[in-house]
Amino acid sequence: MQHLEIKATKRTDIGKKATSLIRRAGAVPCIVYGGSETVHFSVNKSDLKALIYTPQSYIIEFDIEGHKEVAVMREVQFHPVNDEPLHIDFFRVIPGKPVAMDIPVQTSGNAEGVKKGGKLFLAKRKLRVQATEENLPDVIDVDVTNLDLGKSIFVSDLNIENLTILTPATTAVCAVRMTRAARGAAAAAAKAN
Repeated sequence: MQHLEIKATKRTDIGKKATSLIRRAGAVPCIVYGGSETVHFSVNKSDLKALIYTPQSYIIEFDIEGHKEVAVMREVQFHPVNDEPLHIDFFRVIPGKPVAMDIPVQTSGNAEGVKKGGKLFLAKRKLRVQATEENLPDVIDVDVTNLDLGKSIFVSDLNIENLTILTPATTAVCAVRMTRAARGAAAAAAKAN
């Protein structure tokens, strides 16, 4: 799992007025919870771009004025108009304890159905998984080589060692669907015979 280091400033006043001042100063109020204590802090908005605006998932190492916190992003609240982050919740990573987080899905191989004229659709870009920090992968690789036309790969079809997938087993991860051109060619071939 990739790590990302971010510098942060501890917050002592957590009221509405103090939060507004933090946002006006170009920072985002944050909280890390889980474990023994809850820590309130703020992070410069520009330092969060590598974390928020990416398909990747990270374990974040915060340096809160000399105090180290290791966490994963749990929830981001965005402004409804300008789409700026308003508040971010993080969950503390405790060594040896499993942590739940969303991991990006990546496909590999050339699907049989694509060779026959179908199109591969990725239905789920991220899957929620649970594992200890050392067993969390950067991506979940799904081999689509044997995926035929009109078939799907479901979460229940995936088996990854040392990893529990929390996304429901009936969720489709990817599928090969027939394109209009392939349907037309199949219909023309059927008429010719």
